[in-house]
Amino acid sequence: MSENEIMLIDPHIHLVSRTTDDYEAMKKAGVVAVIEPAFWQGQPRTEVGTFKDYFNQLVGWERFRASQFGIRHYCTIGLNPKEANNEPLAEQVMELLPRFLAKEGVVAVGEIGYDDQTKAEERYFSQQIELAKEVGIPIMIHTPHRDKKAGTIRSMDLCKDHGMDPNWVVVDHNNEETVKDVLDRGYWAAFSIYPHTKMGNERMVEIVKQYGDDRIIVDSSADWGISDPLAVPKTAALMLDRGLSEETVRKVCYRNALEAYSKSGQMAEQDWLAGVTIDQRQTFHKSTVLRGQEPRVEESASNVIQ
Repeated sequence: MSENEIMLIDPHIHLVSRTTDDYEAMKKAGVVAVIEPAFWQGQPRTEVGTFKDYFNQLVGWERFRASQFGIRHYCTIGLNPKEANNEPLAEQVMELLPRFLAKEGVVAVGEIGYDDQTKAEERYFSQQIELAKEVGIPIMIHTPHRDKKAGTIRSMDLCKDHGMDPNWVVVDHNNEETVKDVLDRGYWAAFSIYPHTKMGNERMVEIVKQYGDDRIIVDSSADWGISDPLAVPKTAALMLDRGLSEETVRKVCYRNALEAYSKSGQMAEQDWLAGVTIDQRQTFHKSTVLRGQEPRVEESASNVIQ
């Protein structure tokens, strides 16, 4: 795939863990927009203030930082299942969520779901499904790494119990074991191209060949672990190389994510189609992405094919 031939969205990437070099590489590879889900940061948080500051970073600094490299940044806000088991803290985090779900650029409640599939996880999963319904935005489900199939089915059953429309639910971190159940029930099936633990791009090509491009979404889930912020561009290139059509690649690496998350009313193709202005003279609360470099200032129309 030649540079900027097809517009790409990475709809699940943890950019607080990534560098400005990653942003530049993603932009060069055709990524026009990203979605950053709230997630576990590698060690347990112990105070509600750390969640508040993290959520503020997602809707504030990180949104600004992405814009400085010509990428539109959106996020999801939620209490992740791994931290739902600290119930006194979880209760305080739940009180924060409505305020942040109302912020500009928040496209879903997430990542929510199961980790160890405990009663506490289900309690806060249920509460956040209801919160999403109240606010009128989609949800992004984290499926567990252990006992994935059972956890995925349990997640969809819970959504059904709460009357959640499957078309407003993205079930993420799928694999060959879960994809058929997710698609058969009418949910969006997202796949994280993450080495060793989730899904490789070779396997992703075979899944699209088998199941088609309807309601399938490709993301990187790149974070502080061994992961690749260029997983979506690389998978798109491999799909083209293996004979999948450009239209199929556009759907699974761009259009399906746009359709799923634009239901929030916070994400629209026009956000980047008119071109993105980069002005690195700008600051965010007096902070800059620069460290002595000359600021880039450019206003360019979109040069990618729809």
